[in-house]
Amino acid sequence: MTTATEPEQVQGEAPAAPPFILYLDGQEYAEEMSGLAVWVSDLLLPVYGREVTSQQPWCPRWWEHLEAVARLHGLWLAWQELTDPAAGASGPAVWHRDHVGPVLAELRSPSGPFAGCKAGSHRAKAAPTAEPYDTGRAVAV
Repeated sequence: MTTATEPEQVQGEAPAAPPFILYLDGQEYAEEMSGLAVWVSDLLLPVYGREVTSQQPWCPRWWEHLEAVARLHGLWLAWQELTDPAAGASGPAVWHRDHVGPVLAELRSPSGPFAGCKAGSHRAKAAPTAEPYDTGRAVAV
């Protein structure tokens, strides 16, 4: 039985995947961020958080870096899927190989979203800018 807020599932189909955090706003975003923050602080960092160095930065206010939120949310979604018994015995190995290593390498790269952040210190980044695309503009050839 479904409720008014749950999408009806067709028999034999897998349930719909949860929405990606960048597609959420308001209360939905806040609730998803709360769950993500618990997972990051209670599982990811205690198990996979290595020492912070200039070559492996980490921001104590990671949630203020939208790229980090997006990457960590994707990592969390993959963890939920691949650590579920339905993923099979190799699910956690696939998560390690395909997800946690590459995501942490990108996040903690010296040129990644935490570049300039130090242990106990956050530094806001300026994103590149672009002028609005003008469809009426002539293209020079």
